[in-house]
Amino acid sequence: MIKIGITGGIGSGKTTVCKIFEVLGIPIYYADDRAKELLESDKNVIKKVKNIFGDDVYNEQGKLDRHRVATIVFNFPEILAEYNAIIHPAVFQDAEKWMLRHTQHEYVIKEAALLFETGSYKMLDKIICVTAPVEKRIERVMLRDKVTEEQVRARMQNQWSDAQKTAMSDYIIYNDGSTPLIRQVLSIHEKILIYAKM
Repeated sequence: MIKIGITGGIGSGKTTVCKIFEVLGIPIYYADDRAKELLESDKNVIKKVKNIFGDDVYNEQGKLDRHRVATIVFNFPEILAEYNAIIHPAVFQDAEKWMLRHTQHEYVIKEAALLFETGSYKMLDKIICVTAPVEKRIERVMLRDKVTEEQVRARMQNQWSDAQKTAMSDYIIYNDGSTPLIRQVLSIHEKILIYAKM
């Protein structure tokens, strides 16, 4: 079984691309979604998060105050580093277990915004990078998350640039709003299937 990574900056359209791969029957591990689940289900993770932000960062139902955490981590890089040191290893282990449950497939995909930044790309065989013009990405995130341009740019500061990511990727998908996505995904899908049979 081949392990593929999909990455790209915030607002690049990684999820849209993944949905096309899902239609082709490829299992997808969504790292950000699993991180959110682990933050509210993994006792070890919860304990460590409380050590950084205080017990009241979770409500009585065990829900994490994400807005409060985001406000703090995006303004204090050293706290963001501590927070990432908790969640990234937990997601890494969770992804490994998930992949072991899908070995019957020719390939699986792990989707994560910070594949390179966390070093988790090293456990994967090939990387797909989804790119889009910066202004288009900002526009998408402002619309999706109801945030300001400044807030989107602040998040982008914590991610590698498209140039850095594409330089280390095996396949590039251009999601600029005019280049057809399905054709690009099908082409990469065929190449991965050939690679899987080698």
